[in-house]
Amino acid sequence: MEPVKIGLLGLGTVGGGTVNVLRRNAEEISRRAGRDIIVSHASARDINKPRICQTDGIQLTEDPINVVTDPEVSIVVELIGGDTLARELVLKAIANGKHVVTANKALIAKHGNEIFSAAQKKGVMVAFEAAVAGGIPIIKAIREGLAGNQIEWLAGIINGTGNFILTEMRDKQRDFDSVLAEAQRLGYAEADPTFDVEGIDAAHKLTILASIAFGIPLQFKKVYTEGISKITGEDVDYASELGFTIKHLGLSRRTEQGVELRVHPTLIPKRRLIANVDGVMNAVLVKGDAVGPTLYYGAGAGAEPTASAVVGDIVDVVRVLTSDPENRVPHLAFQPESLSDFPILPISEVETAYYLRISASDQTGVMANITRILADSGISIDSMLQKEPVADLAGSNTDSATIIIVTHTTIEKNMDEALAKINTLDAINNDVVRIRLEHLDAD
Repeated sequence: MEPVKIGLLGLGTVGGGTVNVLRRNAEEISRRAGRDIIVSHASARDINKPRICQTDGIQLTEDPINVVTDPEVSIVVELIGGDTLARELVLKAIANGKHVVTANKALIAKHGNEIFSAAQKKGVMVAFEAAVAGGIPIIKAIREGLAGNQIEWLAGIINGTGNFILTEMRDKQRDFDSVLAEAQRLGYAEADPTFDVEGIDAAHKLTILASIAFGIPLQFKKVYTEGISKITGEDVDYASELGFTIKHLGLSRRTEQGVELRVHPTLIPKRRLIANVDGVMNAVLVKGDAVGPTLYYGAGAGAEPTASAVVGDIVDVVRVLTSDPENRVPHLAFQPESLSDFPILPISEVETAYYLRISASDQTGVMANITRILADSGISIDSMLQKEPVADLAGSNTDSATIIIVTHTTIEKNMDEALAKINTLDAINNDVVRIRLEHLDAD
C-alpha cells in the first residue's frame, strides 16, 4: 500500500518535533496505522533557517498554499499558529478534500464551528488533540474514553507559564514580576506574556474542553477570563497557611441553569492531586457520573510532547482514510445535529466559595460590620484568620490589621453586593481582595 504523504505548515519547534517523531518511530507508527507515513512537503517562512530536524526528502516552500493544494498531500498539518492565515489555509485544505491536523487552540476555539461544518460537508476529518495540554491525550479521553459518562465538571491547569509563576511564588517567596521575568528568560513566556498570564490561552483551551464534555458549540467569547498578574506573595502565603494552593484554573461545570465557563486564580485544597501539579506541567481533572474523578497529567508544551499528540492524530486519520465519513468519531464528541444550545452562565450566576483578604483599621466594631454585611447577603463564613497590626520599618505599630475570610459557597452576585458595601466602610483601607475557591470534591 502506498505511503500516506503529509504536508506540514510550519517547521518551528512543534513542526520539527513532528518530523523527528515520525522518522524515529516510523516502524512502530506504521505498525499502528497500517501504512507508512512520510512528510513529503513542508512550508516555512525561511526555508534556509537552521532546523531541529533533518529536511532531506521533504519538498520545502515558503508559500503554504503550495502545500494545501498539492495533489500528493493527503493530510495537512497546521502548525503556524494564529487564527487569520491559519484559518484561511485550513479552509483551503478542506476545500481541496484534505484531512487536517492542527495544534492551534485559538483557531479551534474561535473558528472551530465553521471549520468543522466545512469538514463535514467535504467528508474530511479535522483532528486537534495537540491544541489542549500538549502531549496529554485529554481530547481523546473525554471524547472517546469517557463517552459512556455524563461529564459533570472539569478543571484544568492548562497553561504552563502561569503554573510556573505561581509555583515559584509559593516555593521561593518571590513576587510576580521577578518570576515573570525569569519565565521570559527561560523561554516559558513570550516577550508579551498577556495570553499566558491574563488567561486568554487557557480560555481557548477551556472552550474546546467544555464543548466536547457537554456537547455545546464552541463559545470562546463567553468564557469569563481573569489573569494572575494581581496575585501577591501575601495571598500565596495566607492561602498556604489555610491549607490551600493558588492555581490558575480553567473550570467548566454543568448545572441545571447552564454551563459555567471560567478561567481565574483559584484556591484548591493542598490534599487534591491537582493542587500538587507544579512548574510548567499541565493537568486536567474530569468528573464523570459513572467513572468518578479522573486526572490527566503531563507536559503541556514542548517540541516532542506536542508532536506526540500531533502524530497520534495523524495515525487516527490514516486509520480511517477509507472509512465512511458517517461512521467516524464526531469532531466535538457529539453528533453535529445533536449539539445543545444549553446556555453559558454569566459569572454573576456562578456558585463558588471565596477567599477574602481585608485590610482594616484596628478598631472596635469592624469585624461585626463585615460579618453583618456578609450575612445580610446570604454568605456564611467557613473560617477566618486575623493578623494583628505589625511594626513598620521605623518600629512603630501600624493601625491596620489583615483579616482573611474563607466563605462557604454562594452566588457571585451576592458576593459582589457584599463587597461593594464592605468597601464603603470607613475602616476599610483598600478594596477587598477576592479569590475564588474550589474544593473539587469527588462527591
